[in-house]
Amino acid sequence: MQGLSVRWSLEGVDDAINRQLAEYVATASHAKFTGMAGLRFKTWRLSPGHWMEGTYVFASDAARAEFQTTFEAGAADAPISQLVGAPPALIEAHEVLAVAEGWEGFTTDPDHAGLAGD
Repeated sequence: MQGLSVRWSLEGVDDAINRQLAEYVATASHAKFTGMAGLRFKTWRLSPGHWMEGTYVFASDAARAEFQTTFEAGAADAPISQLVGAPPALIEAHEVLAVAEGWEGFTTDPDHAGLAGD
């Protein structure tokens, strides 16, 4: 499996941006990636004051490469780039060796309000 990490710095960004990022994920980004061909899954990670990251796992290297090429071409204009005021600090392809689903299973709930400082 092929992965891609895209990380934006949140250093020096107003704390209100955390809530805006969570709202964007819940209202737009989650739906955009749900059911996307070639994508096994995506997670959105937020460390307030430090970084925001999208982590993708693709079914094939070709699917990852196609997405990465398209994303990099518009990275500066991506919605998260617009919210934080800067393009991603990191776009990194990697190999995913395995994914384990725990007893509690995956959740697809895009409501990350608790992670945004509520």
